[in-house]
Amino acid sequence: MRKVNYFSALIFFLIIIIGGLIAFSFSGTSTFGTVSWIIVIISLIAAIIISSSIKVANQWERVVVLRLGHFLSLKGPGLFFIIPVIDTVPYWIDIRVITTSFQAEKTLTKDTVPVDVNAVLFWKVLDPKKAAMDIADYQSGISWASQTALRDVIGKTMLSDMLEGRDKISNELQKIIDERTEPWGINVISVEVKDVLIPASLEDAMSMQAQAERERQARVILGDSERQVAEKFGDAAKTYSNNPTALHLRAMNMLYEGLKNNSTIVIVPSTAVESMQLGTITGITALTKELGLEKEIKDKENKSGEQ
Repeated sequence: MRKVNYFSALIFFLIIIIGGLIAFSFSGTSTFGTVSWIIVIISLIAAIIISSSIKVANQWERVVVLRLGHFLSLKGPGLFFIIPVIDTVPYWIDIRVITTSFQAEKTLTKDTVPVDVNAVLFWKVLDPKKAAMDIADYQSGISWASQTALRDVIGKTMLSDMLEGRDKISNELQKIIDERTEPWGINVISVEVKDVLIPASLEDAMSMQAQAERERQARVILGDSERQVAEKFGDAAKTYSNNPTALHLRAMNMLYEGLKNNSTIVIVPSTAVESMQLGTITGITALTKELGLEKEIKDKENKSGEQ
């Protein structure tokens, strides 16, 4: 709705005041009453005509002027004049970027899933003449065009594509809406899909599906890890089979680590002892020396700490 033109109101009151002062100047004459009333009436008529002819448009406004029902021109921004009664101003059109929210409720996707989609449209009027002359209400028209375009796009799109490819849907919507509104002098700048709402039951099912998929991937990764470990053990076994010394050292290291970390009894199968040559005099002597050396190092560290 157009706001009050304060400049026109100011001109109106100035003319009334000037007319009143002129009428008051005849107060000393014999014809004061008649002349005063004539001056007041003339001042009132002049004030109405002149204030009605003065219009002021803001920087972001364009004004459509009709003369006797025919398009005359676009006015604004700033001060302009019209001829009262003959000229009319039916539209004050905002040429700034305007945002319009629209939605499609319970619309079926290509795979027959009902969804609610909310989106925002950014648009502006490029040709005020077309927006005023070619459509009765361009704001309502672009709102309905956006909703119908959104429903068309939803009906042609799978739910998975809609959830993952919002940018693609936005670009397609922008193209469709722009084609529909271009004859009205309106340019669609962009369309942003805010939210896609699906039924709660379907949301739970999709959540379970995602969890199952993650569990499957975890099991696959675990199985692949075990396969790689088994391959490495096979490679190690080949190395130890060709190098008894390396096997012996590895066995000694395993026992040493176990005895070092916790003071418990380690039970080793006799077959393992025989295969790793831990039961021989050499193996026992090496293990004893290893433990004695470790104890000696710890004793030295404790003495240095006490000092």
